[in-house]
Amino acid sequence: MPLVDLTMEELIAYKPKLTRRDDFLKFWDENKKQAEEQTLNYVEKRIEYFSSKLEVFKVAYDGFLDKSPIIGYFIKKAETKNKNPVIVFFHGYGGNKGTVSDYLGWIMLGFSVFTVDLRGQAGESPDYARYTSGSIIGNMTKGILNKETYYYRYVYMDSFRAINYVLTRDDVDENKIGVAGVSQGGGLAIAMAALHKKVSLSLSSVPYLCNFERAINVASAGPYLEILNYIKAHPEQEKTVMGVLSYFDNMNLAPEVKVPILISVGLVDTICPPSTIFATYQYISSREKKLEVYPGMGHEEPNIHVEKKMETATKYFIVQQ
Repeated sequence: MPLVDLTMEELIAYKPKLTRRDDFLKFWDENKKQAEEQTLNYVEKRIEYFSSKLEVFKVAYDGFLDKSPIIGYFIKKAETKNKNPVIVFFHGYGGNKGTVSDYLGWIMLGFSVFTVDLRGQAGESPDYARYTSGSIIGNMTKGILNKETYYYRYVYMDSFRAINYVLTRDDVDENKIGVAGVSQGGGLAIAMAALHKKVSLSLSSVPYLCNFERAINVASAGPYLEILNYIKAHPEQEKTVMGVLSYFDNMNLAPEVKVPILISVGLVDTICPPSTIFATYQYISSREKKLEVYPGMGHEEPNIHVEKKMETATKYFIVQQ
């Protein structure tokens, strides 16, 4: 197996110091307060789907602060009168919410699903935010000189508000809300488990947005390189950039994760280096946490791990007959 990062022995021992600033928790408390106080203004429209066994709704709600319309699908079994557990899905970098058929396995198991398009990526959600500095092509360096204007401040709180939306529904069990995603979505699944008090399960696959200080020096492919290229162009701003990123680093949020969590890592992942995921996992506070390690896997999610996620969610959320 090619070595793209630390050895397994080194990975298990790797636990860098947190880079939290003194106002880290205060910053997120203030953001959560703003996200709670801002009206969702959601709109739901029933979509005709070829199978009568499903109900599909297209949902739009106001994004954080600037009211960018955040678009998603809420999918459930037809004519279900129970309050169902729900999994909120976040997609990978540059991706989108997918199609209804992507989630049929979850619906069959008894879950409802809310899958959202993150602002300004390849889905239907635009980005109305105004950024006060230039950036490298992509999203990673938009507004990166100020934590108040950074792109992921909006994304994290848009995702927080996605959970607030599902809590408005009378067909959702508010005590059984899970979050899930791959790569960027996996990072958001960790962040939401840390930030939203109603999240009770996290399923994070090959998470992005972890241990930035190492990631930008080890990743040899993918969007971390946007940050490295920005610092290359503006070396005098490196300290400022890394200070801003520390607020959005899932390694720094990990101590706030206290719910059951399943994380995957590929040992030949050149996009989200395994050490960055191990570092984040080390700091998670949950008593019920598991890291599935895949020695030959890169930046991907094999079907065997999809089944492990389904098994985990069923264990915690579905009453077996």
